[in-house]
Amino acid sequence: MSSSRAGYHHGDLAHALETAAMQLLAEKPAHEISLREVARAADVSHNAPYHHFADRRGLLKVLAERSMVDLVSEVRTAAADVDPVSALIAGGAAYLRFAVERPNSFDVIYDPTVCIPGDPSEVMAPLIVDLENLLGAASAAAGLADAEDFLGVWGLMHGLATLCAAGHFPLEAALAAYDASIRRMLPG
Repeated sequence: MSSSRAGYHHGDLAHALETAAMQLLAEKPAHEISLREVARAADVSHNAPYHHFADRRGLLKVLAERSMVDLVSEVRTAAADVDPVSALIAGGAAYLRFAVERPNSFDVIYDPTVCIPGDPSEVMAPLIVDLENLLGAASAAAGLADAEDFLGVWGLMHGLATLCAAGHFPLEAALAAYDASIRRMLPG
């Protein structure tokens, strides 16, 4: 019996496939990853992914969900145990770093064909709420309590992240611009 079959019978197929898919995502954009390639990387038969993913879109949804878990975790960790302004700046910096250091993960999170705006998956919906709550709470605690302020902060953060990840300017410049912009937005 091959090791891939043994892994499947021990209930490790889902984990093996998701791990292989995330490793592939670290190397290439999600739209370039096929179910067959995931099977090869997980050392299972080419049909094995269909036991876990209904289709390629199912694979992409799992990649987006697992990536969003990581993004929320990094923002939460960065914004913890510091004063409100530092939390807002550190949370934004974590968001920017994630986009630059893991651009394929960042892209799949925000791909509207994967996470349909207004209709996220059952797994993605609470993750989106978590991220919005983290950013909203940090914004409000720093004195930016209006909905427009929150959208401005997120738009600034996401715009800088997207441009920086695309190579339009270096991470340090984006971090400095984010910090300076947030400090200018603060009341008082």
